[in-house]
Amino acid sequence: MIISDGTHHYEWIEPWASTPDTPPSRENGRTHGVAESKTGEVYVFHQSTPAVLVFDSQGGLIRTFGDEYPRAHGLRLVEATDGTEYLWLTDEVSGRVAKVTLRGETVQTIEKPDLPIYAGGGKYSPTWAEENPANGDIWVADGYGSSLVHRHDKSGSYLSSLDGTEGAAGKFSCPHSIFFDTRGGKEPELYITDRANRRIQVYDGSGTFKRAFGAEFLIHPCDFAVHGEFLYIPELFGRLAVLDGADHLVGYLGENRPISEAGAKGWPGGERGGWPNLPADQILKGQFNSPHGVGTGADGSIYVVEWIAPGGRIVKLAPV
Repeated sequence: MIISDGTHHYEWIEPWASTPDTPPSRENGRTHGVAESKTGEVYVFHQSTPAVLVFDSQGGLIRTFGDEYPRAHGLRLVEATDGTEYLWLTDEVSGRVAKVTLRGETVQTIEKPDLPIYAGGGKYSPTWAEENPANGDIWVADGYGSSLVHRHDKSGSYLSSLDGTEGAAGKFSCPHSIFFDTRGGKEPELYITDRANRRIQVYDGSGTFKRAFGAEFLIHPCDFAVHGEFLYIPELFGRLAVLDGADHLVGYLGENRPISEAGAKGWPGGERGGWPNLPADQILKGQFNSPHGVGTGADGSIYVVEWIAPGGRIVKLAPV
């Protein structure tokens, strides 16, 4: 099956890979994050134990790790100056935020900041972590907790926080995923999916607000990945947005119009009873249901994982 955003064309490959059939996966198993390493291995973060699934280029499962993340959420692959790749992993319930090797050895953890909002009972539920490639600063999005984004230096010491009021766009409502964009060789810019506000907010590496965009064409942005000049943003309400180098909309891939149209008015579950956990015969090839995480491959392939139980969903889009 071939799908298109109006400019680019992809083969929809499903099944490409699947989560293991285990009791935790049958109970939950939602697939939340995905990335491809330089060697072509694909890492999927899902709500089961072990949480990290590693697939080869053909979708074969080759190893697993990560029993410490039963409520796995955000996964971000980063590359050190020496070329070594690592994963930043977050657990939305335990609050664990950790940097691990591609074999699962923990090399660094980030603790909840000692801030009055948390001391006063404010919820801490981190959703994504990211590292500034320019200076090693570590940023953590408390997307499901107090809607803050925290900055730490490379050693993990807390520096500051953002709440969205720094610029004209306004206070965050679920800063879900964070990503440093360097397209075009620019200085790293921090992109934040201000999900419930249906927009992206952009800051520089020190936390100074620069701009916001997307309110005209996004309905529930979840994550980021890039390939070349293009930015890919999975929208939880049934589509993958494709943006050009100026962050203008190119089009949508795999749009499920009943879900996206319901989502544009509110929460799709009202009109699509049981969404996102719909019966298998309502999960259609060529259409996304609840895309949550995205990754890209060296050849331009796009990997999309969905927030759906049981077992999640892993789709590969191969350029044609």
